[in-house]
Amino acid sequence: MRIAVSGGPYGNPYALAAFVADARARGCERLYCLGDLGGFGAEVDALWPILTEHQVTCVAGNYDVAIARGDTDCGCGYRDPLDNHYAQIVYDHTLATTGRDFAAWMGELPTERRETLGGLDVHFVHGSPLALNDFWWQSLPDDEHRAKAAASGADVVLCTHSGLPWQRRVDDTLVVNVGVLGKPANDGRTNVWYAVLDVDDGRATAELVPLDYDFRAQAASMRAAGLPETFVETIETGWWTTCLEILPPAERSRGRFHLYRSTLPTGFRPADDGWGAGAPPLDEAPDRPVVPLFGTPWFPPRLWIYTNFHCNLACDYCAVASSPRAAARTLPAGTVHALVDEAVDAGFTELYLTGGEPFLHPDITDLLDHASLRLPTVVLTNAMLLRDRRAARLADLAGRKLTVQTSLDGATSATHDRHRGAGSFHRTLDGIRHLLDMGLTPRVALTETPDNTAEIPATADLLARLGIPADHFAVRPMLRRGFADHGVEIGEDTTVPELTVTADGLHWHPAGADRATSPDFHLAPAGTSLKEGRRRITERFFTARLADGTLPRPVHCAV
Repeated sequence: MRIAVSGGPYGNPYALAAFVADARARGCERLYCLGDLGGFGAEVDALWPILTEHQVTCVAGNYDVAIARGDTDCGCGYRDPLDNHYAQIVYDHTLATTGRDFAAWMGELPTERRETLGGLDVHFVHGSPLALNDFWWQSLPDDEHRAKAAASGADVVLCTHSGLPWQRRVDDTLVVNVGVLGKPANDGRTNVWYAVLDVDDGRATAELVPLDYDFRAQAASMRAAGLPETFVETIETGWWTTCLEILPPAERSRGRFHLYRSTLPTGFRPADDGWGAGAPPLDEAPDRPVVPLFGTPWFPPRLWIYTNFHCNLACDYCAVASSPRAAARTLPAGTVHALVDEAVDAGFTELYLTGGEPFLHPDITDLLDHASLRLPTVVLTNAMLLRDRRAARLADLAGRKLTVQTSLDGATSATHDRHRGAGSFHRTLDGIRHLLDMGLTPRVALTETPDNTAEIPATADLLARLGIPADHFAVRPMLRRGFADHGVEIGEDTTVPELTVTADGLHWHPAGADRATSPDFHLAPAGTSLKEGRRRITERFFTARLADGTLPRPVHCAV
C-alpha cells in the first residue's frame, strides 16, 4: 500500500491542492494530513473543501484544537517572546477569519490516529507521541529519539509540527517527519514537502517529496490579507524570517537568518574597539526582524589563511606553536588562490594572511598580489625578512588595499627580545622603517605581558616618532594557547569566531589554529568548503549560546 502524508497546510490552499494532485499522480491510495490547518497563510477556509472532496484523513494539530476552542493563542510551544509575538499575529488572523463550521469540524478531529497498514502498526501524530506540540527535531540526541519512539511503540511514526522534513530508523521504528505544506523548509527553496510511505508485507519505506506549487498566488493572498511582509518573504525566498529561536543549533545553522535583530544585547559592540573596521552595520534590510550571524560583530566577515607554520623566530608565547622547527604545513599557491576566490563568493570582506612567518612562503608576494586584487588584505609578519627580491615586490603593491601588520612588544630591546629572541627588536625596527620607505605604513600590535605593561606608553611614543599613526597601534592580550603556559583563557564558548584556514583544515579562531595544541578549535578537515565552515561555526556558536543565553567576547589578532 502506498499513502501520502502531509504536515500543516497553514492556510495555504495552493500547496494543499498541489499535494493532492501530486500524491494521486504517484499512485497514493490514501491521503493524510497531520494537522495545523491554519498558522501562516491567509486562506484557512479554502482548505476545507479540498480536504473533504479528496477524502484527506486528518488528525488535529495544536492549532486546530486552539481554533476549535477559541483559545487566546495557538499553543505552539514557543518559548521566546518574539517567536510568540509573530505566532500571535497569524493566530489572531486565523481565529478571526476561520468559519465556525470549519472550526467545529476541526474540534471533532482526533489528536492522533493508529492504523494497521500492510501488516504494520502506523502511528499518525502531530508533534510526537509525547505531546501535541512537541518539536521532534532531527538533531535531538539518540536517547531523546528513543524515548519518543518508545512512547509510541509503533512500527512507523509519522509526525510534523517542526516544519522540517527528515526520516530515520530509531531502533525498530521508522520515524518520518513529513514537513509541512504551509511554508518552505528554511532551505532557500520555494517548494514545500510531504512524505510518501510504502508499506507491504511487514516492511515500510518512506520518500520525502519536494512539492512545487503556485507560491506566487500564496504570497499575493497573504499580502491582500494584510499579513506582515516578513511572512510573505519566507514564501517567496524559502528562508524563515520569524520563529527562529525555537530552532536547535544544527537546524538553525542551515538557514540564512539566525538572530532576532532586536534581541542583540546593546552592551556588546566590538566593531569600534580599536581593532579594525569590524563587521558592517546590520542594515541590509532594516525592516526585516532577523539577521544572519555571519557578517555581524559576533561572526566578522574576515577570513584568516595560514600560509605556513614555520618561522624564523620561536616566541615563547606563540599561540600556534610556530618556530624554526615547526612542521611547515605550507599551503600551495594554487590552494591559496582558490581560497581567496571562494572567500569572495562566500561573502567575506577582508583577508588576513598569517603564519608562522608568511615571508618564508616561496610565493608570498604572488599570494598578496592575487589577494589584494580581490579583497582588502592584511599580511602579518615579524618584518625581519623584507630585504630579498620577493619582499621588494611589496613596493609594487603599495597602491592596493594591502596592509602589513607587525609586532613590537616593548620600547627597549631587553623587553622585546625577552620573548622573541636576541636581536629581534632592532631587526623589527629596521623592517618597520623599510615598510615606511616603500609607502606601506604598517600596523603594529603589542602582546601585553607582565614584562612590558609599563612600557606601553613608551612603545606608542617610539612608533609615533617613526611615523606610525596612533590608530595603527593596538595592544592585545597574551593568550594561553600554543607555547604559552599562562595568559587569557579563550574557548569557543567565550570567543567570537573568525573562520581560519590552515593545511589541517578549518578552525574557529586564528589564535589556536594549530591542531596539535588547540584541537578544540578545529572545525573540519582540509578540503571543507568555506560555506560549510560558516555553517559549522554557526552551529557551534548557538550550541554555546543556548547553554546559558550569553554571547561571547571578541579576541582580535588583527589591529
